[in-house]
Amino acid sequence: MTKPILSLQDVTLALEGNAGPVEILHGISMEVAEGETLALVGPSGSGKSSLLMIMGGLERASAGRVTALGEDMTRMDEDQLARLRRDGMGVVFQSFHLIPTMTALENVATPLELAGHKDAFERAAAELEAVGLGHRADHYPVQMSGGEQQRVALARASAPRPRLLLADEPTGNLDAANGDAIIELLFDLRDRHGATLVLVTHSNALAQRCNRVVRLHDGRISAATPTATKAAAE
Repeated sequence: MTKPILSLQDVTLALEGNAGPVEILHGISMEVAEGETLALVGPSGSGKSSLLMIMGGLERASAGRVTALGEDMTRMDEDQLARLRRDGMGVVFQSFHLIPTMTALENVATPLELAGHKDAFERAAAELEAVGLGHRADHYPVQMSGGEQQRVALARASAPRPRLLLADEPTGNLDAANGDAIIELLFDLRDRHGATLVLVTHSNALAQRCNRVVRLHDGRISAATPTATKAAAE
């Protein structure tokens, strides 16, 4: 049997608040198969984004074990986690997180340069073309719309050809038309590069595009079900 690309075993997360520790996640155990598309859904405050951040090594679990890309993330220091993300993960945030002093091309090329790719700018240009922004390569984030900035963020996340793509509310700051366009691009990039996709969303339409939906409530998994897309594929 193929090993999962992502595995969480009895993961908890407690963050320090004004009145003491606040429990965010309670004993989360789950696996994500290579090539799967998975949606994390639930009401605000249910722990969806915190769980995604733990999956990407951007937040440390208070207890439990997290394994990603064959590596035990709970045993890694910050530098090791950064290298793991650089070499095998792509992360897309709701608020884009582009570097304002860099052009679109430079934003996309930066992770490729950090990974030592000599053709960083050529690959970055190709990714911008793939998201329909080849003509905006020399523009800065402030010169672009929200939809365009999210396209650049998608290009940056996919340019290193990650095995695992994580997206936190990728359409949350966009209007309906731009949100629909980003959804199509996200799944197109996933299909082109064969990545495993895990995303946090409030959109039922987006969740139903995935193979499986995991629902959280009060920091616990309340349901995990295959979608109609998965059922049709089987």
